[in-house]
Amino acid sequence: MRENTGPHQVAVIPGDGIGLEVIEAALAVLRATRVPLEFQRYQAGDECLKKQGAALPPATLAGALAAEAVLFGAVGDTAAEVILRLRRELNTFVNLRPTRAFPGVDCLYPELKLVIVRENTEGLYGGLENEITPGVVTAMRVITQRASERIARFAFEYALRNGFGQVTAIHKANVLQKSDGLFLRAARAVAAEYPQIGYQEALVDSTAMNLVLRPERFQILLTPNLFGDILSDLVAGLVGGLGLCPSANLGDDHALFEPVHGSAPDIAGQNIANPTAAILCGAMLLRHFGELPSAEWVEKALEGTITAGQTTSDLGGSLSTTEMTQIGRAAWRERA
Repeated sequence: MRENTGPHQVAVIPGDGIGLEVIEAALAVLRATRVPLEFQRYQAGDECLKKQGAALPPATLAGALAAEAVLFGAVGDTAAEVILRLRRELNTFVNLRPTRAFPGVDCLYPELKLVIVRENTEGLYGGLENEITPGVVTAMRVITQRASERIARFAFEYALRNGFGQVTAIHKANVLQKSDGLFLRAARAVAAEYPQIGYQEALVDSTAMNLVLRPERFQILLTPNLFGDILSDLVAGLVGGLGLCPSANLGDDHALFEPVHGSAPDIAGQNIANPTAAILCGAMLLRHFGELPSAEWVEKALEGTITAGQTTSDLGGSLSTTEMTQIGRAAWRERA
């Protein structure tokens, strides 16, 4: 995190669909904390492409690079042009996806708490695709020792700082012997430096099964890019859906926070989107800035709102996005 003597500079990129609605909710809660934050808005996404001819305009990229952090909503068909490029340009090599169950939410595993630490710069998401002849397309999967060691070290450091006792490296080395073999060798080397943290390895397919059957056997999942993306959606299903899941993209100099869910065009503009994930992104942003008491109060107020059943329809409630946000914000002020 950069040294700061004034309000923290945050670039806000709502994007498309429900991204606009849930980011407004997150901003309302962040303002209620009275933490000194200064927001600058930028455009990106499908609608931006139609209006400006670019899904990620130069001004938006420049604003993201200049800010201390980025709060991002969601985009639709332009995800590769927008969010993947932002992660790459900001050099955010960590995709951090904590998932937890909330009291009062009808879900498969009410006690679940699990974190996915996903390598964010390479693998199949590098975009190295080529149509070598009509009807035949190749995609190159790049795995490097440097990136694998870097993400493994983050996972073990995160475990130490946050009281986790185990890291599980996820792979398919029985088939992808060289690429995932390299990923595992790097993870093992780093694990040896942290004897106080348990280390195990698991095939991605068996992990998917065991997350459904016995998720308590996992604490932190250390994954290559694609595997982490897929498993994080599975884990979201165990606790009640994507509307509950935030994420952070972290690098040495930049941070970008985004809900795991997409732009959901089928419900966009109806004021019924669940703002929980976006508000939790706001709490993660506060933690990034070292504003731990405010982050904890936001999380507790949100938990109280959900536990009381004061939620949007996807969680069984009857509130609009705006109403749920107002109740959560009021709860925060009472606690504060």
